[in-house]
Amino acid sequence: MRRSFSNIHNAAEEGEIDITPMLDVVFIMLIFFIVTASFVKESGIEVNRPDANTSMAKPKANILIGINANNEIWINKRQVEESQVRANIERMHAENPQGTVVIQADEEAKTRKLVAVMDAARAAGVYDISLATEAP
Repeated sequence: MRRSFSNIHNAAEEGEIDITPMLDVVFIMLIFFIVTASFVKESGIEVNRPDANTSMAKPKANILIGINANNEIWINKRQVEESQVRANIERMHAENPQGTVVIQADEEAKTRKLVAVMDAARAAGVYDISLATEAP
């Protein structure tokens, strides 16, 4: 009887499933999806964009600049002074040279502020500048 008990015990140990390789694969897939995921970038404020019949999507826009109705400039969810816009755009453009600038200006924002931001982007070496609009 002693032998039969040890044989049953050994058979039970051999029947166990080792899940370590499966966990390794799951963690590798998790890391892959985190690294390859594209994150939505926002300027940091909600603006009322003007309507435009000819609006098109800009897939490679990585520098988003928001101008609200109070003429405040926002980049990466923080308010920026007009004199700091060029330095911020230069830094962000150095991180991704293929990216473009998209300005999300409120309908009530002053044109002078919009032109100042566009000039700062051109002075930073970015000439692909777009204005965000709403489709009617």
